[in-house]
Amino acid sequence: MRVAGGAAVPAVVIMAMALAGCTAAAEPYAPRIELGAAPPADAVELAEGALDPALEALPGLVERVLDETGVPGAAVAVVHDGDTVFAEGFGVRKVGEDDPVDAETVFQVASMSKPIGSTVVATQVTQGVVGWDTPVAPLLPGFALADPWVTEHLTVGDLYAHRSGLPLAAGDDLEDIGYDREYVIDHLRYQPLNPFRVSYGYANFGMTTGAEAVANAAGVDWETLSERELYEPLGMTATSSRHDDFLARDDRAALHALVDGEFQPLSERDPDAQSPAGGVSSNAVDVAKWMNFVLADGVVDGEKLIDTADLAAAMRPQVTSAPSSTPGMRSGSYGYGFNVGTQTSGRATASHSGAFVLGAGTNFQLVPSLGLGVVALTNGAPVGAAEAIVSEFLDLVQYGESTRDWVEAYGAALAHYREPAGDLVDQSRPASPAAPSAPLESFAGSWSNDYFGPAEVVVDGDALVVRLGPDGGYEVPLEPWDGDVFAFTPGGENAPDGSHSSAAFVLGEAAGASTMTLQFFDANDLGTWTR
Repeated sequence: MRVAGGAAVPAVVIMAMALAGCTAAAEPYAPRIELGAAPPADAVELAEGALDPALEALPGLVERVLDETGVPGAAVAVVHDGDTVFAEGFGVRKVGEDDPVDAETVFQVASMSKPIGSTVVATQVTQGVVGWDTPVAPLLPGFALADPWVTEHLTVGDLYAHRSGLPLAAGDDLEDIGYDREYVIDHLRYQPLNPFRVSYGYANFGMTTGAEAVANAAGVDWETLSERELYEPLGMTATSSRHDDFLARDDRAALHALVDGEFQPLSERDPDAQSPAGGVSSNAVDVAKWMNFVLADGVVDGEKLIDTADLAAAMRPQVTSAPSSTPGMRSGSYGYGFNVGTQTSGRATASHSGAFVLGAGTNFQLVPSLGLGVVALTNGAPVGAAEAIVSEFLDLVQYGESTRDWVEAYGAALAHYREPAGDLVDQSRPASPAAPSAPLESFAGSWSNDYFGPAEVVVDGDALVVRLGPDGGYEVPLEPWDGDVFAFTPGGENAPDGSHSSAAFVLGEAAGASTMTLQFFDANDLGTWTR
């Protein structure tokens, strides 16, 4: 689909400036003009009909990005002034098969679930069920963080802005070894806290905790609340917050991890534990409906589901997410579930990416002053393909040409997703390793950890195996390394290809405690088990 006509020109902002060093006056200073929204001088003016050539160039742009990155498939949609003006699929749903991606192919959108979930919360704010400033502890019986004062004052907004003090990725390691949402939220109390409301820590399970509080206030589970308050009213019939619904779709995209430079469909990713933060599945057609809804200030079919003020709170800065390192750089900001910022053209934007190392990369950007939104859903691990498609398209709309090599820029910016984890990455076993201090049976047994729960170490043939998580379902063999230090290869969403870590044992005397530290799980000093 294509749209005719030019894009909207942003509204005018009149800026008032006070003079310094004025002498005393008979009346106190008061501005003589009102502040409004952005003046033409603050934004690059669009050429007449600027959207049309950008839409014409979009298919070739998508195909080029997929070719450069090797990502198997993508679905892209563009909305403008309330209409979906482009929705197409490219590439294949799964490497090795011929089924093509189309506009209705369902993808796992990963962390794009956060802004979608934020609009679910905003409906409850508008209805008076909760406020962004509602404390969560009374809505979550037994919930606590490490600091009782923070627990008492923590709000829905704090969790949706990642300013709770929880560290980066808090709780993701528990999900990796198989624990469910209830267990993870309950065990966030063991996480060390950064300064409350002045530090930014991107935490999937922090946001999930906020969503659970809202769902409890509404009297239904989060998945049902999302359906009832957002997906059904907007007609998002292919969208769900349940992984089983995704698996039931015939037209769905497989995940593709990046291994040895090739995208391969190796794994499934069940994100139900963190569904509010990363468990939505949808297609380009449905995401377009949601973008139109947000750009219409929470109105669908003439019905206002979200008050403008409640949506505006989510889409304005609530915390500095990426402080500038030099005075001339722009800082990044986060709202309630949205990244918020300003295009180089001077226009305010709201956006979010989604990434599964196991094989998904997504991105959308909204430019409200233009009534414009664009989304790219891809079925490859995060290499910047989705972000490059969206950013180059917006360049074409605003400038008529690309301002940089977006594939290269985003590929470098997202390279950390592909970096192997663990202290033994790229390490070789010592040339003359020491033998273990005791027979393997001496390391076996039941080990305890307040955060991660129990671990079982067993002898399997001539090797040790560690079993973690509920029912010991997360299992890793231990390889001899050096003395009482063994090596293991972790798995899961947070262990990119090439990850390699140590398991260090200290065997106590007959009356002393023995310890086992799994370095991969010790980022926040929580990875030591005792026996």
